[in-house]
Amino acid sequence: MSKEIEEGLELKLDFSKLAKAAAACPDVIPVAVQNADTKEVILIAYTNELAMKETFRMRTLTLWSTSRNEFWVKGKTSGETFEVLEAYVNCEQNSLLYIARPRRGGICHTKNSKGEPRNCYYRRIDFETLRLVNVDP
Repeated sequence: MSKEIEEGLELKLDFSKLAKAAAACPDVIPVAVQNADTKEVILIAYTNELAMKETFRMRTLTLWSTSRNEFWVKGKTSGETFEVLEAYVNCEQNSLLYIARPRRGGICHTKNSKGEPRNCYYRRIDFETLRLVNVDP
């Protein structure tokens, strides 16, 4: 990923993400991940049936990476893994909500200036300028 996308202050939304995800792997649905303790939404990702069943079996956040088109155990490389406590399905059964607890630290692969992992929603949009404000620099 581009450093400018991840750390920059210019709003550059990828409105074609769902189309790209569906083209790469049509058998995925979005999953929102909420921190069990803070109630923050900390990640929006995708899952397929295999990743969902592995999440339920291991009680560890397991997803489908639409950018790499592969099975993804969140935090396997960084050590920032998550215990999944509960799972919910929406009324149309086309998205999931996982209630999860970090086993340590944050969830994002980016780090703040202290070197700590942060949640993925670390930039606020200024409504007037449409610029991004980093709330966890």
